[in-house]
Amino acid sequence: MTVSKTRVPFLRRFTAAIVSALIVAIVALAAVAMLLFAGSATNLFQLIDFFLGSTIVAFVVLAVFALAGIYRTWYLRLAGGLLAGVIGGLLGSAIGAVASGTALPTDIVAQLFGTLIGANLPFVVAVTILTMTVGLAVWRRILGSADDGERRVAFVRPPADNLADGQITHIERSTVDVDLANTQWDGYVATLANAGWEIVEVPVASEQADSVFVEDALVVFGDRAVIGNPGAESRRGEIAEAEKTAKEFGLSISRIDFPGTLDGGDVLKVGKTVYVGRSSRTNSEGIRQLRAIAGPLGYVVVAVPVTKALHLKSTVTALPDGTVIGFAPLVDDPSLFHRFLPVPEAEGAAVVVLSDDTVLMSSSAPRSAELIAELGYRVLTTEITEFEKLEGCVTCLSVRVR
Repeated sequence: MTVSKTRVPFLRRFTAAIVSALIVAIVALAAVAMLLFAGSATNLFQLIDFFLGSTIVAFVVLAVFALAGIYRTWYLRLAGGLLAGVIGGLLGSAIGAVASGTALPTDIVAQLFGTLIGANLPFVVAVTILTMTVGLAVWRRILGSADDGERRVAFVRPPADNLADGQITHIERSTVDVDLANTQWDGYVATLANAGWEIVEVPVASEQADSVFVEDALVVFGDRAVIGNPGAESRRGEIAEAEKTAKEFGLSISRIDFPGTLDGGDVLKVGKTVYVGRSSRTNSEGIRQLRAIAGPLGYVVVAVPVTKALHLKSTVTALPDGTVIGFAPLVDDPSLFHRFLPVPEAEGAAVVVLSDDTVLMSSSAPRSAELIAELGYRVLTTEITEFEKLEGCVTCLSVRVR
């Protein structure tokens, strides 16, 4: 299992860490100075001078903590802000005393800690609150949704050497440029990584032409991976490594067993509703088994017919707000979905939800991308023409774990 170690470019994270820490430190200094200000300019300058060392130390500590990931969860932000305030207050007071030439008493440690319930208390409180609020806002502003604390992992699988031999069922075969496909796959994975997704590679299956479409091998519900049972016999060799990777990642495993068949491309999750396509690759027994697995996890499984395309998600996917979008000529019955929005291109039916306000789409569907952007979403596009020649789409090339 190969896991990328860089969630977003380091320079971007470094910039976010420096700017967020600097703003928190400066605002904390200003807030404390104004709080304790007694109406005298001299007093104000004395306060700034007194807390300046604490501010500098808190800035450094917060920047380091930000790079270490304190903005990922609320409790890390709380602990990080509190520690930065305490360390800043203690070291700042010590530095100030040394700089002023004051003789240090033998009980200097006790006196320094005593300031935490005295002069430094407002500073500690200010840094803690500002880290939880202003610091987080600045961090997210710079990184977008790339690192906001939610676990975002994408399983991907490199293309096989015999990719061009992949199966097709509903379109005419055309020549696949394998070198271009590899370049496009690299671009797809880079787009996910730059959007804040941690990349986990399932080992390449050199003789499994369709294995790059890793979504068909497993479906993830929280910490549970449901290992599919491909409807195409030629694809059944894909599942072993996908299951192994899911186990190594720490997911618990359930399986679809014969006589049931299920491809992950037929499974569309919209909140707690799971639409499952009854297609040429997923049969009724596979749907029944998935219902038995997902039901106790709090999901409702709704079966829908798929007769005009390979998989359900070849025809429909969902926006972050739950609106199902699809290319109407390929959708058997749009009325089965609570909210349905038609898109003007077949390739525009597929979106990968990257965050609450960002989706990934194929560059082959510019009019659909424009439509989604007009709904207020940030739309990222990637070129996947060689995979579309094999009935693939942006959802097929990864399994997203949140």
